[in-house]
Amino acid sequence: MNVMSSVMRGARRLAHADPALLNTCLSPSFICPARSPAPLLTCPINRKYAFKQFKEQKNQKVKSKVDKQEVEIRQRMTVAALAKAMNKDFDHVVEALLNTSVDLESLEPDSVLEEKWIKKVVTQSGMKFRWAKLSERKERPNRDVHRRPPADPSNLLPRPPVVTIMGHVDHGKTTLLDSLRKSQIVSTEAGGITQHIGAFLVQLPSGEKITFLDTPGHAAFSSMRARGTNATDIVILVVAADDGVMNQTVESIQHAKRAGVPMIVAVNKCDKPQADPQRVKQELLAHDVVCEEFGGDVQAIHISALKGDNLLALAEATVTLAEVLELTAEPNGLVEGVVIESRTDKGKGPVTTAIVQRGTVKRGCVLVAGKTWGKVRFLFDENGKVLTEASPSSAVEVVGWKELPSAGDVILEVESEQRAREVVEWRTYEEEQQKLQEEQSLIELKQKLHLEEYKRERAELAHLSWRQRKSALYQANKTKFSVRPSERTEREGPSLPLIIKGDVDGSVEAILNILDTYDAQRQCEMDVVHFGIGDVSESDVNMAETFRGSIYGFNVGASSSVRQLATKRGIPLHLHSIIYKLIDKLKDELSSKLPAQVSENVVGEAKVLAMFDVTVGKKKVPVAGCRVQKGQLDRRLKFRLIRGRDTIWEGSLATLKQHKDDVQTVKTGMDCGLSLEGDFSFRPGDVIVCFEELNSPQATTWDPGF
Repeated sequence: MNVMSSVMRGARRLAHADPALLNTCLSPSFICPARSPAPLLTCPINRKYAFKQFKEQKNQKVKSKVDKQEVEIRQRMTVAALAKAMNKDFDHVVEALLNTSVDLESLEPDSVLEEKWIKKVVTQSGMKFRWAKLSERKERPNRDVHRRPPADPSNLLPRPPVVTIMGHVDHGKTTLLDSLRKSQIVSTEAGGITQHIGAFLVQLPSGEKITFLDTPGHAAFSSMRARGTNATDIVILVVAADDGVMNQTVESIQHAKRAGVPMIVAVNKCDKPQADPQRVKQELLAHDVVCEEFGGDVQAIHISALKGDNLLALAEATVTLAEVLELTAEPNGLVEGVVIESRTDKGKGPVTTAIVQRGTVKRGCVLVAGKTWGKVRFLFDENGKVLTEASPSSAVEVVGWKELPSAGDVILEVESEQRAREVVEWRTYEEEQQKLQEEQSLIELKQKLHLEEYKRERAELAHLSWRQRKSALYQANKTKFSVRPSERTEREGPSLPLIIKGDVDGSVEAILNILDTYDAQRQCEMDVVHFGIGDVSESDVNMAETFRGSIYGFNVGASSSVRQLATKRGIPLHLHSIIYKLIDKLKDELSSKLPAQVSENVVGEAKVLAMFDVTVGKKKVPVAGCRVQKGQLDRRLKFRLIRGRDTIWEGSLATLKQHKDDVQTVKTGMDCGLSLEGDFSFRPGDVIVCFEELNSPQATTWDPGF
């Protein structure tokens, strides 16, 4: 505007000074040059076009400022992955996290960031974020490995049977295997009960070989028994003649039927005076296990595992059934097997107990199991003897895994280490895609619920003005947002974070399966924040301190330095070698977290006979004349005034007198006068109850089933 005003003032001065010069300047030939084909028309059009072009350039500049780089993010991104998605380096991410609660000293490229810090880094860098979409399966070829097709019958050779010994706890399964092997296995098991799967090769006097699997009979090890039946050819069901069919006996029968495995019943402890084998076989009829003497096809052998009676008959029955099944396998080609148990050994590293189902395992074989792989360095039998190879039906310990596979994983041999890496990468990628899909579905569900709740709240307030609606929403959410989220968490009920450590994968799995049955979350929140295999370490103690939790170890140890650190930091450390004792201790700790239950104990009752006022200073105090009818009145306890069926008052006495003397107690049948704290009036016929509050410990309602 200032420029235009100056131009107008200059034009006026020029008009007054020299009108002829002004006409010359305003002529069309001066404004539009002669080379223009349409001077009178193009000038205004050019001005209009120039203004439009200037406006578009201005809008483009504004848009370039508004458009931000989009960064594709996902859950549990590492620092390196986030930096790559942003086209930045590691230091840029660290700088964006300055002045936050993230421990930058311990931050590494492979450190996993929380969702809020991922968003913080992106927005701090002036970028926008969007959640990663599921990549199409066709974008990446399937590099998984599978079992080979069935072998040519001409390549099959006979193999020893794999026999699983199953039954209820303490029915003599391990003692039976101990008698067959002539070794003392029972003495090595804590409490005399089996808590792992044991795999052993037994050679009978007749020369036949049988691979036995000894499974735990305790209720906690259901998943181990299921794995035993899935890797076996024959099941020997051990039932004590003096105890009969029990819970885990029934469960073992169900596992065998589900897996389609034939069964032999070994009626044990027949040497005991109270033994009744006939009753056992009759009880089995209720579970569709029909023995041969009742017209069925299940052999029943009466034995005494402790004395070794009739064991040869049991072995012959097993060999006969194996011959009927015509068990064969292909000893050549790529190896196939199954992981029975896995553990971490201090000297050997990750070790698996496996059953070879096809092919022959040798040193140097590259194996894949689950999401890990390994190159076989050593093979050991059940006695720790080094083997050069293991043929089908052999139980063998494999050393050389990169990481610890899970019990129950299928073992498959591949051609090279490169192929093994491809298989593991594909399986990891497939699992990530599945998790991403589950997380995205959960996010969409939460967004949908949030939107529905938002619409419902708005619909209820639709008749109000926007100012009234805003005030109503503020009043409704005032208590919800009056404290910080961390403070709200601390104010909630009791909780018990747990860290579980076990000696082998199957033990940890059994404990986690038990914890899955926990159904007392309303009493005390229980959460497993970490579980693993191996001895308790300092990192476990540090994690327990962070979450204010407890550490439970099963068949593992802890060094003196770790124990001292746990004691110094006040971290409960519970190490057990028998699983039901570990669960009992956990139940005790859960119960100790619960608040005490308050109960009332009525000490005495008195009836108001009369009411009168006593002057104390300038104030009149109502006093009740009473007679004690039950128990006694104790001034130190609490009192309650009852009129009809309603409680009128509850609190402490101001005075308690008998014959004008202050007293502490008044017994049954005696008269007294009393006044209450506060201004309350009495009526004849009112009842005054004296009671005490007792705190009794509360026990968790969780029942793990044993």
